[in-house]
Amino acid sequence: MVVVAGRPNVGKSSLVNRIVGRRAAVVQEEPGVTRDRKPLDAEWVGVPFTVVDTGGWLSGGNDLDAKVSRQSEKALAEADVILLVVDVTVGVTEEDLAAARIVRRAGVPVRLVANKVDDGAREAPAWEFVSLGVGDPWPVSALHGRGMGDLLDEVVTLFPTPQPVAEAEVGARAGAPRDGDPGDDVDLDGLERGPAGRPGTAGRDAGDEGAAEPPGVAIVGRPNVGKSTLFNRLIGEDRSVVHDMPGTTRDAIDTVVETPDGPLRFIDTAGMRRPSRTDPGTEHYAVLRALDALERADIAMLVIDATQGVSHQDQRLAERIGTSGCPTLVVLNKWDLVATEDREDILADVGDRLAFLGTAPVLRVSAQSGRGVHKILPALHESVEDYHRRVPTGALNRALRDIQAAHPAPGARIRYGVQGAIDPPTFTLFATGRLPATYLRYVERGLRERFEFGASPLKLRVRSNGGR
Repeated sequence: MVVVAGRPNVGKSSLVNRIVGRRAAVVQEEPGVTRDRKPLDAEWVGVPFTVVDTGGWLSGGNDLDAKVSRQSEKALAEADVILLVVDVTVGVTEEDLAAARIVRRAGVPVRLVANKVDDGAREAPAWEFVSLGVGDPWPVSALHGRGMGDLLDEVVTLFPTPQPVAEAEVGARAGAPRDGDPGDDVDLDGLERGPAGRPGTAGRDAGDEGAAEPPGVAIVGRPNVGKSTLFNRLIGEDRSVVHDMPGTTRDAIDTVVETPDGPLRFIDTAGMRRPSRTDPGTEHYAVLRALDALERADIAMLVIDATQGVSHQDQRLAERIGTSGCPTLVVLNKWDLVATEDREDILADVGDRLAFLGTAPVLRVSAQSGRGVHKILPALHESVEDYHRRVPTGALNRALRDIQAAHPAPGARIRYGVQGAIDPPTFTLFATGRLPATYLRYVERGLRERFEFGASPLKLRVRSNGGR
């Protein structure tokens, strides 16, 4: 694990993006953009490793700055190698000296990275950072890639030597199978959208259920509804910075959690609001990353502030989840703050305003106290199981016969059907003619009830004699 550390605005996220070869971390010309620690997979000369982007240390600052600094210190405790990044265009600062003192205490190899050395004229000023006491500087330009190859060559030589594995254990591994904000409205039409479904999952063949990657659970919602608090509660540690200021989370943070029913990959995302209320730059890109996280998730948890009820923004977010094609779990957070006499009205309002989500489970929790959170994991696993379910062809066609016998289609008949894909379950119906949309909804409801698909989306494709 390689942790990229340093004071704010020295180019840590740019360096991380250069290492992983893509714009994985939010980069903006302002200090304090990164707040949570963000691990990413990387590789150099065939050696895989994890690189962790962190927020910058601030010796002073407010309560939020202190929480960001603590997240960075937690990353250092897990590091095998630390890259201390400094800005050669600014020179040595008090924050650099403070950061150097912290990384020296970590007890792991540290390499001093003098960033923004865009040409040879800036190499000489880099040597003043020797005064930090963490070794000679490695002059690089994260923006242009200058010096990155030499730096990474050095980094991979610092990794711990792998311990030899007993032959019996190797054989056992080789033969073992793999485990399988208040009042704001959102308008996502003006933001970039990925294709419906998640890359590598949507439309996956039903025989691919043994994929090794754990199911992804995207935690989405408006700003300041308690997503990061719920995320931390679910994974059992303070993984995301939590603060009462809306917009605290900027990146989509992934964490795999082992549960009694198997692993889940939780993704904490930035709060989404309409573009007219979204600040240009940092917040805009944070929202795009949240949308990307939604596209690659297997299930979405829509977190709603129960004290405010379902807003128009919540409805638009729910529509966006529906477009992505993944099942939804509605979580009413802060339920303990809702007056007893108002609870029935709020539940009725949820059922009315989010009726298009169908039978999506609605859970009432308090992320702060933990009340009701224990119900989330079983509901998630049940939804994921429905999402990956395969129906035998014989059982499917018997169900189609029963459905048509109870209510025949006008002017056409379904001859037979097959399930061609999962994630979500996708059925192809071969018919003698065109089927009205109303009849297809009737068939979908019949299949959902017959095979207990719960809240999982279903897709029906029709092939008739006259075409598709």
